[in-house]
Amino acid sequence: MNAKMHVKKGDTVVVLSGKDKGKKGKVLSVNPEKRMVIVEGVSMATKHKKPRRMGEAGGIISQETPIYASKVMNVCSKCKAATRVGRKVLEDGTHVRYCKKCGETIGE
Repeated sequence: MNAKMHVKKGDTVVVLSGKDKGKKGKVLSVNPEKRMVIVEGVSMATKHKKPRRMGEAGGIISQETPIYASKVMNVCSKCKAATRVGRKVLEDGTHVRYCKKCGETIGE
């Protein structure tokens, strides 16, 4: 299934709902099939890590867990506000995403 997402890897987003509501972070990875994203510093969980090699440290680490993409919204780099994303085709035929509030292109 070719699922289109409103966020891409590297975008800055704000969380809309849940325990991390209002937090901003950078998108680390996107999974379009499951409609989930991993955001830096959001939805942290602890994990017990066993040392696998000689000299490798084990212990309890914290890492980001996936959240649904519908719970995040892009932050425009120009107007610094959470905004919806539109798509348009330029005169030269390239597709770009743009901020619905100020019209600035996003992430290109």
